[in-house]
Amino acid sequence: MVVVLLVASGAGWESPALRLLTDHPGVVVLKRCVDVDDLLATATAGQADVAVLGLDSPGLDLAATDHLRKHHVRPVAVVAAGAPPEAARLRASRIGIRALVTEDALDTLPEAVTSAETPPTTRIRGESPVPEVPAAPVPGGRVLAVWGPGGAPGRTTLAAGIAAELGRRRLRTVLVDADPYGGAVAQQLGIMDEVSGLLAAARLAAGGDLAERFASVERGIDAHLTVVTGLPRADRWVEIRAGAIEHVLEIARDHGHVVVDTGFSLEDDPGSDFGSRPGRNQMTLGALAVADEVVVVGNADPVGLSRLARALVELRDLTGGAPVRVVVNRMRATLGWSEKDIAGMVSGFARLSGLHFLPDDRVTVDRALVAGRTLPEVGDSPLGRAVAGVVDALVGQPGHGGSSPVGVRLRRP
Repeated sequence: MVVVLLVASGAGWESPALRLLTDHPGVVVLKRCVDVDDLLATATAGQADVAVLGLDSPGLDLAATDHLRKHHVRPVAVVAAGAPPEAARLRASRIGIRALVTEDALDTLPEAVTSAETPPTTRIRGESPVPEVPAAPVPGGRVLAVWGPGGAPGRTTLAAGIAAELGRRRLRTVLVDADPYGGAVAQQLGIMDEVSGLLAAARLAAGGDLAERFASVERGIDAHLTVVTGLPRADRWVEIRAGAIEHVLEIARDHGHVVVDTGFSLEDDPGSDFGSRPGRNQMTLGALAVADEVVVVGNADPVGLSRLARALVELRDLTGGAPVRVVVNRMRATLGWSEKDIAGMVSGFARLSGLHFLPDDRVTVDRALVAGRTLPEVGDSPLGRAVAGVVDALVGQPGHGGSSPVGVRLRRP
């Protein structure tokens, strides 16, 4: 028996669809939902198997279909009479719906509801299956998530430094600010723009348009480095729906290497299981889940190393097998510890792909921060050379000649 939820919002096909479904011996219509929000709330109860709804329903987007599938509810969409079939297929594929029924062929709806879900191709009932044509392969890059525990260990400085060094080597790079507690990349790089690239990207992702319009959410730093700016205020994390950051990073990967500046907390919000709104830290958890490599940064002092050790233990089950590389920041002789001493402290808490040390080069950091420039742009420095060494290990392409700047900024409002 297949339990169905129906959302038609008064469309002309609602009554005949309801009659066809209730007359079918293998179907039970559990509820006629008022709108998509009502559908998502009802699906959370876990009593339904299929949701039948109009493809043009307000609020139907990728996040909504992800929510349905999370609760094991398969979406079947009805296409309004007269809608172009190719346009319907394209919209359905973008928002993750694989079964379509046209209003003109509504008698096939019970079959679509009771059949097993087809492979990832979008099919309109009554027509021959039309597989999606794969896009031409684009040379992509790696997703590098920069994460670290609380206490300002230098996540943003390191993320911006890695991205700038990749750009200096003429590698196409996208720096994404995905800190749910308020982004700082824009301020650090002198980007005075009130429009958040991340919020714009999340909206486009929900509508299935991000791949075509990704360039509109980037800000150019030079010919090789662009930035997707973060949240303008910490309270706007609620606007990033579930699955959005993962989709943004996958699209960005098609454009080159992706460096993600994440938040510090790994706590999951249990309330996210009971509604469509994700937990606050879902952006960080999502970035770590899709990362090809995780760069963990911690401070070299006793408090920072203690936090780093606990963080590595917390991180074990969240990286999906991705390599973990540790960067110990603000290393200085006054601590009385050698790099070998710290390596012995850190290595026992996780299997690391590499361990690196950054000097406490406050002068270089201040010059870059005050001027709104990247590390390579302020010239050769101990910190710049150390970050270049980290990038050597990350991408396997040694730099040449230290950190001399390459390229000119495209936009500096």
